[in-house]
Amino acid sequence: MNTSDSQTTISELDLSGLKVVVVDDSKTILRTAEVLLGEQGCWVVTASDGFESLAKIASFKPDVIFVDIMMPRLDGYQTCALIKANRQYRDIPVIMLSSKDSIFDMARGRLAGSDKYLTKPFTKQDLLSAIQTHVKLNTAAPAALPEG
Repeated sequence: MNTSDSQTTISELDLSGLKVVVVDDSKTILRTAEVLLGEQGCWVVTASDGFESLAKIASFKPDVIFVDIMMPRLDGYQTCALIKANRQYRDIPVIMLSSKDSIFDMARGRLAGSDKYLTKPFTKQDLLSAIQTHVKLNTAAPAALPEG
């Protein structure tokens, strides 16, 4: 067990069973996110573009979605807007992933409905902090209950 004081909050965060969808056209990014989140006990489903992700979101019903901005066919802004326009999925946090870091890109992500914007390359700490911030209400209550 990691008992480091500086990492206590993130490293002790129980993400077991948290359902995550990662959408990116880069196999490297997909694999990296899948490994980092899988190590924390997350169930991870990946998609290589926005169209593919919509079907996976509908069947998997994730707790959080990470979406790359620059993808073929349906970009991240369009994907996020479609997710947020759907009554069933609008409350799922959508975190944009991009190598673009201008204020224009971040604002455009917000306009599409994203909950957070992470710049690539991201770290394990970045992913876990984003999840902790945006999925806190869903995971805090069960984790806080004593076993008996």
